[in-house]
Amino acid sequence: MTRPSFIQGLHKLNERFHIFSEIIERDDDWEIPEDGFHFSAKDNLCSLEMQTRAGSKILDGYRPPFDATSISRLKEAGGVLVAKDNMDEFGFGTFSTNCAYGVPRNPYDEERCCGGSSGGSAAAACLIEGHLALGESTGGSIACPAAFCGVYGLTPTYGRVSRYGLVDYANSLDKIGLLSRSAEQIVKHLPTISGKDPMDPTSWAQPELLLEGMEAKKIAVPREALDGLDESVSDTFMRIMNNMESIGMEVEEVSIPSLSYSLPAYYILATSESSTNLARYSGMRFGVRNDNYNSHFNDFFSQIRSREFGKEAKRRILLGTFSRMVGFRDRYYMKALQVRSLVIREYQKVFEDHDVVMTPTMPFVAPRFNEIDRMRPLDMYKADFLTVPPNLCGLPHVSIPSDCIDGMPVGVQVVAPHWQEGMLADIMLRWEEHFVPKHPEVVL
Repeated sequence: MTRPSFIQGLHKLNERFHIFSEIIERDDDWEIPEDGFHFSAKDNLCSLEMQTRAGSKILDGYRPPFDATSISRLKEAGGVLVAKDNMDEFGFGTFSTNCAYGVPRNPYDEERCCGGSSGGSAAAACLIEGHLALGESTGGSIACPAAFCGVYGLTPTYGRVSRYGLVDYANSLDKIGLLSRSAEQIVKHLPTISGKDPMDPTSWAQPELLLEGMEAKKIAVPREALDGLDESVSDTFMRIMNNMESIGMEVEEVSIPSLSYSLPAYYILATSESSTNLARYSGMRFGVRNDNYNSHFNDFFSQIRSREFGKEAKRRILLGTFSRMVGFRDRYYMKALQVRSLVIREYQKVFEDHDVVMTPTMPFVAPRFNEIDRMRPLDMYKADFLTVPPNLCGLPHVSIPSDCIDGMPVGVQVVAPHWQEGMLADIMLRWEEHFVPKHPEVVL
């Protein structure tokens, strides 16, 4: 593949679907090595070749002097970084509609969203054959767009992949993962980006990554996860569970009562951490600068933040600051930490007798943009009630493309115990053997 055919094809694709915030430019023709591959990265992962703006105007112009560990490891394995993917500002969103550099459009229907916040990554994985995309998940930002775009989206255990070079949303929740049309490609490259990294202390707790020799036989389906689904999604999911039984897997309905408390606990913890992380964007250090040096320091900081932060970023800063205020911290933040521990214990109890937990990934297919415009922020937050629990607990999970409803893809979410990505690899590869999703035909 040479630059005129491939890179120009990416530009043409981007004009239609708005999946990239930036595409690499080079003066000379270049080729992807025969044994190499092309990949893109979510725009909150630092890279040498391109800007890193995390979907926000406040970081416009920021060019990191280093690569994120996940990007550098893919490059060392023969990968060629070709673009940065559009995303919700700092990861704040369910539908990738809070993007400062273009709202990505669903490959199956351009009037529908891609899901968020790794919407551009999922669309790129869907549209470009053989493409690998780096995503990042805080509360479902890999699984949701993977389901809406009909691709595999793997979120590893918290700490499995180094977060060095990631523009943080919430430090205790952020996880870097992979999206692709091919389960085999994800299983091949997960070891590439995994492993201990001296630049990220949280990565040093991980045991060895084992992707072979594991077989998932017993599936748990939480009854609490079956409420609030569109009827068509519910019917499709039950049919898929019957298919699982037909290939020798045992499906059992269980109860995880604390799942209903995961969503409020997640948003308290996530917004609390994000409001702290976003304090660094003050017009002094990164991205857009404030040149009004004669103003009072409060005015200096608030001018740039008021102008450059989007509406959803401001909302989450306010929510997080409120949750950490004196008089409210014990009532909200500390209580949310207790809920997180409770949900982890209940998952662990289920895993004593079952190999994995399965649910639908999202309660509905990708909504149209005019439907999203009518949603309240609370309605958007509630859409994540299936993807938030495993993210809150740091559990590895994958969204696998399972079927279509009226031409739109539906995903099934598979959750495994901590550090047991091998269970997910087993199910992904077995599923890929007998289910071949139909992807939109695009000529680059």
